[in-house]
Amino acid sequence: MAGPPLEGDAPLEPFTDTSLYSLGAYFADRHPELIDDVIAQAQTIEQAGLTRYAEAEDVSLESAFQTLITGLAVRYYKAVAGSE
Repeated sequence: MAGPPLEGDAPLEPFTDTSLYSLGAYFADRHPELIDDVIAQAQTIEQAGLTRYAEAEDVSLESAFQTLITGLAVRYYKAVAGSE
């Protein structure tokens, strides 16, 4: 049997106390106009694979990886924060 519901956002606290969440929140706060673009790019990287994407787009592997991580972080932030 579950205990009484917690007040406020306490159940989400462990999910918001992560580096991934912080990175997503920072990016969303600083670049709200780029959220959809970075998420779309990250999804493209996921589908193509990191190395293939970097080669096809003529970007460094490090740059492609940073875009992938940023996109994942923003998606994580949006999921936890309940943003659309």
